[in-house]
Amino acid sequence: MSTIEGGMVCTNNDDFYQALRMLRSHGMVREATDENLKQKYYDNHPDLNPSFIFAFPAYNVRSTELNAVMGRHQLKRLDSNNEIRYDNFKMFLDNLDSSKYKTDFDIEGSVNYAFILVIKEKDPKFRQKVTTALSEAGVEFRGGTSGGGNQIRQPYLKHLGLNPEDYPVTDHIHSYGFYIGNFPDLEKEKISGLCELLNSIN
Repeated sequence: MSTIEGGMVCTNNDDFYQALRMLRSHGMVREATDENLKQKYYDNHPDLNPSFIFAFPAYNVRSTELNAVMGRHQLKRLDSNNEIRYDNFKMFLDNLDSSKYKTDFDIEGSVNYAFILVIKEKDPKFRQKVTTALSEAGVEFRGGTSGGGNQIRQPYLKHLGLNPEDYPVTDHIHSYGFYIGNFPDLEKEKISGLCELLNSIN
């Protein structure tokens, strides 16, 4: 059964049920309710963030009419919000220590809903210090940028037989990239404070 988005599937097959739960939400393992199944994925993929393991190539089919109403309403201020996000990201990059972090992004004509933080050098100890500092400061972030990092490491692409290390830039971001939300109502002082925090890490 389907009602375009939403609807219902009836099954008495537990494996099929778990797969459907993942398929309805980007194919993410965390949507399964079978703890043994989830643990199997965690054990088989220790290099991936447990919150962002994709078992299947899938879609987000959880939307409702309410989402559409909210989206249409926000169109009225889309242009002004995009300008703010651009200015926020530029301020973030301009104030980061370029000896520690990548700051030479080409952002002309781009609007980013996140501050992309990429550590320049492969340094696991420094990465841990960044993770700890952000967590202790109450900064919400995701590792590997917006979710999952290098997709070649994900279960749904394993059958292609690709070597993640053949894509060194992507793989570097997998381990040393972070995503931090960039909101139109974010105060400039908080952006400055975030940069000061990150620059203080040695």
